[in-house]
Amino acid sequence: MNLDRRDFLRGAAASGLLSGAWPPIVAQTAVAMAAETPITDKTIALNGDSPPTTHEAEVAKLLALMTKGPYADVYLKGGAVTEFEQHMAKLLGKEDAGFFPTGTLANNLAVRLLCGERKNLLIQHEAHLYQDEGEGPSLLSGINMIPIGGPGKPTPPLEDWNEALEVASKTAYYPMRVGALSIESPVRRGNGTSVPYPLAKQITDLARSKGLGTHLDGSRLFLLSGTPGFEVKSYCALFDTVFVSIYKFFGAPFGAILAGKKELLAEAKELRHTFGGLIYHGWMAALPALAACEGFEARFTQAHLAAEKLLNGLQAAGGFTVQRVENGSNIAFVMVSPAREKGLADRLKAADVHVAPIVDGKMKLWWNESILRRPTEEILTVFTG
Repeated sequence: MNLDRRDFLRGAAASGLLSGAWPPIVAQTAVAMAAETPITDKTIALNGDSPPTTHEAEVAKLLALMTKGPYADVYLKGGAVTEFEQHMAKLLGKEDAGFFPTGTLANNLAVRLLCGERKNLLIQHEAHLYQDEGEGPSLLSGINMIPIGGPGKPTPPLEDWNEALEVASKTAYYPMRVGALSIESPVRRGNGTSVPYPLAKQITDLARSKGLGTHLDGSRLFLLSGTPGFEVKSYCALFDTVFVSIYKFFGAPFGAILAGKKELLAEAKELRHTFGGLIYHGWMAALPALAACEGFEARFTQAHLAAEKLLNGLQAAGGFTVQRVENGSNIAFVMVSPAREKGLADRLKAADVHVAPIVDGKMKLWWNESILRRPTEEILTVFTG
């Protein structure tokens, strides 16, 4: 039997195991967790990319999906995995798509193949691949990552990319051979800000004029559904390869999709084996993701409309000052006055609406499909009292 930390603490608190010798903070945390309101289909969580759920609900959903027909794969071939790959290729407008156990592996293999023997990669300084993936391209493929933009600049302008290419080509004696560029959008380190389509097109046009490959780290790409001027296929058409996470909002327990041309994907799937990513079964991730991706863009468009209505309502109510993220996806900030903050946490808890803690009068709000579980007016009333 596997227990996560939360389940262990709940059980320990209930059984009295944390009394006496354990530090008070641990015991207090356990008691708080044990007393939390159970997650239901009315629970609203404005503190992450995915609707709140439980392990039990996920298992029940998986069991229900399993009754609909053959689903099993063997080493990521056949069943739900192959069906999901084909479906995602169509959604992203690419020739082919491949299932990968992690986004880190998908990102690394994409830039490895696009760079080829030209072992230099242009990438945002704030990109996940540069900052948070263990220097994978450098250690695994000998790729030198050239950061663009610097700290706190998640969406550097065209001039920065052009300047980096000029510097690389004009290096004395031995010019740097740049093989590809990678863009993350939305940017996790930028609170979900995205590279708008016109800028992405300028950058990828520049790359193609120089013979560079183009990769999109679109881990959270579908969270842009419903934002002005965004359309999944049009955006993906700018790039040779696209990676999308499938556990952040498609309800899978793990996994990623990498999409692009058939020839490149065939190579990527071979390297998936070489790098230890050819797991025996992937259907338990592909099956719920396949169900969730159908109609997701339309549903998340409605989530965006509900979020805008809520943010506008907070602003109009007074005592709440909304700060939107430029070219944002599903995150905004709300400054809360002392008068508004009084009693707010208790009202939210009682109404089963979860938010991030208010720090120095500032609250970070995410929205996901759970915002559609109740009328926006009802949620707004919880905030305003």
